[in-house]
Amino acid sequence: MAKFTLRKQYRPYVSPFDPCPSIRVKTYVTPPNLYVGFQPEKLPQFNAKQALFAGTLWKVFYDPYYGSEEKEKGGGQ
Repeated sequence: MAKFTLRKQYRPYVSPFDPCPSIRVKTYVTPPNLYVGFQPEKLPQFNAKQALFAGTLWKVFYDPYYGSEEKEKGGGQ
């Protein structure tokens, strides 16, 4: 079973007649709120200063962006 991650990948069709070298595996990032059906009560919150830096009040919705060449810092979420 694959490890859960917010970064997904897929393999697009590659034409044999494509004149340029193809990107064999493409990746994209899904937002964490996609996996929460509703906002449960008593979610852990950032303090005010941390929330301004994180861009969200709730820790479960925090999603730092890491480039495709950069390893995820923070355990895959």
